Amino acid sequence: MDINFNKNEDHNKLLLSDLKSRFAKVKLGGGQKRIDKLHAEGKMTARERIDYLLDDKAKSIEIGAFVGDEMYEEHGGCPSGGVVVKMGYVSGKQCIVVANDATVKAGAWFPITGKKNLRAQEIAIENRLPIIYLVDSAGVYLPLQDEIFPDKENFGRIFRNNAIMSSMGITQIAAVMGSCVAGGAYLPIMSDEALIVDKTGSIFLAGSYLVKAAIGESIDNETLGGATTHCEISGVTDYKAKDDKDALDRIKSVVGKIGDYEKAGFNRVKAEKPALDPKDIYGILPKSRADQYDMMEIIKRLVDNSEFDEYKAGYGQTIITGYARIEGWAVGIVANQRKIVKTAGAKTKPSEMQFGGVIYSDSADKATRFIANCNQKKIPLVFLQDVTGFMVGSKSEHGGIIKDGAKMVNAVSNSVVPKFTVVIGNSYGAGNYAMCGKAYDPRLIFAWPSAELAVMGGAQAAKVLLQIEAASLKAKGEEITPEKEAELFDKIKARYDKQVSPYYAAARLWTDAIIDPLDTRTWISMGIEAANHAPIEKPFNLGVIQV
Repeated sequence: MDINFNKNEDHNKLLLSDLKSRFAKVKLGGGQKRIDKLHAEGKMTARERIDYLLDDKAKSIEIGAFVGDEMYEEHGGCPSGGVVVKMGYVSGKQCIVVANDATVKAGAWFPITGKKNLRAQEIAIENRLPIIYLVDSAGVYLPLQDEIFPDKENFGRIFRNNAIMSSMGITQIAAVMGSCVAGGAYLPIMSDEALIVDKTGSIFLAGSYLVKAAIGESIDNETLGGATTHCEISGVTDYKAKDDKDALDRIKSVVGKIGDYEKAGFNRVKAEKPALDPKDIYGILPKSRADQYDMMEIIKRLVDNSEFDEYKAGYGQTIITGYARIEGWAVGIVANQRKIVKTAGAKTKPSEMQFGGVIYSDSADKATRFIANCNQKKIPLVFLQDVTGFMVGSKSEHGGIIKDGAKMVNAVSNSVVPKFTVVIGNSYGAGNYAMCGKAYDPRLIFAWPSAELAVMGGAQAAKVLLQIEAASLKAKGEEITPEKEAELFDKIKARYDKQVSPYYAAARLWTDAIIDPLDTRTWISMGIEAANHAPIEKPFNLGVIQV
């Protein structure tokens, strides 16, 4: 191993250590005192409930753990968006589990909470997965009600999705394990089956105080909407549980009796571990996002037996395309090559140098063709992003880079096989779009700690913004000295660097997670297994493209 490998390894392991430290903090939700209070009430935390429900908590993936990171700080913060979402197995069946975290503002819904719940439902809908709601929420967080209540992608969309999933035959089970108030009361009742925990669970459109204020009736919450009321008088809920574990055991029993599903039929054989050590990824991936490296070395450490059948190897070399297996599943891989290559492609001069991480006309053309092939063969697609964008300049424009880029975007948009996106390094500008960013409906999109997402890199963006700000200050009569210019640049770059962080993206659900690179195979495998629940219902059609 050379010195650069060791430096890269140290850097990436530090990033991984930071990830683990941040996640440990996130898992505490609203803090240890609130966890202790919950336990004193005889209740489990959201994470404890999910872990108890799952067959094996180790065989699960968490969606949106860093949602809300460094957001709403003026309101006391909202760790994980106040809700925990995991994909795992309940009684042998793959499911999505959504649990309100009552340690965060009593489980109240912030705007980002709604977005995360909608993402969980989207995953369930796309993959026809059963979804389980563990409800313990005080309802909408009123100080931000204008951002969560009325719009298409806000709180009310949850119940619309409940109805849509019911019509699609997707199993929904809800357990009311704490508060369930106001509009939120509709969620469990729009599920197929609803449970409620005695003495701790309650469901009502308005609590006792509001009832007293509105109509003058004096009544306690338990009589108004407790377990006995809804299981024996109103008929709103189907089962009464004595405590959290009893409710979760009943869910396990119900899920265990769900029938088999029609499969999409994606190809799978016995899984093999990579022949090359995946831990080498830490040393291969460079410390600087500007440095070159061979993406093929990363691929060989992600795929079964390190075997990769490359497609059009000598053409359009700044994108690697080819077939492989991940945990036994057949996949088509589209990856940005990050090393400088020489090409003799039809649209370039012989031996011309091409920059790694940049999409050229020939690489976009190759990727389009490969994506079409995977759709023809019913092979799921995996995109490995480390892209700075499309090639610019007169030569590229005259060569039709916009036309070729549009073809690739068209193919990604119209692809009917499931897509999975791994943001390894750079994810800049239109390169993010062409390589199946969040806007292009990947079934799962997740990042490594080394990822950066932005319109352009921090240094380039800071230079552009510096020119604009300096011009503005000069127009006001201020003198811009070299020292002042350097100070402005550092200030702008620091602000921009914060925004390109993978944690900034994860906080806003631009990605589903930030993961250890060694967990990539698990995420893709579980994602394809989930997608296998949803047969492909329409043919692949590129529509109108310029050739």
